[in-house]
Amino acid sequence: QVQVVESGGGVVQAGGSLRLSCTASGRTFSSLDIAWFRQAPGKEREFIAAVSWGGDSTDYTDSVKGRFTVSRDNAKSTGYLQMNSLKPEDTAVYTCAARNSYISIRTRSGYVYWGRGTQVTVSS
Repeated sequence: QVQVVESGGGVVQAGGSLRLSCTASGRTFSSLDIAWFRQAPGKEREFIAAVSWGGDSTDYTDSVKGRFTVSRDNAKSTGYLQMNSLKPEDTAVYTCAARNSYISIRTRSGYVYWGRGTQVTVSS
């Protein structure tokens, strides 16, 4: 089993930045696609971004393109979600997820390992 833990959430003013981190098994991390999802109160969970196992391919939902950057450092077994120009609508619980890398990174389903989530609150 892969243990996924995300961190880095907090409260930030609109226009500010925040970086989330996602850790998983160091031995298997490089074989995993890493994705980020978020869920705001009363809304469905939505896909945010993903990075392939080698870090060479990424995918973003339209609402965060140009503002968020997903990356990874396999040597540190850590994935990152750099969030810039944050908006109040970005307020949500952000969750890191992982899956074995066997399909296109642009396929947004199939994530089977999930973290518990970290709260991101963007104030006006």
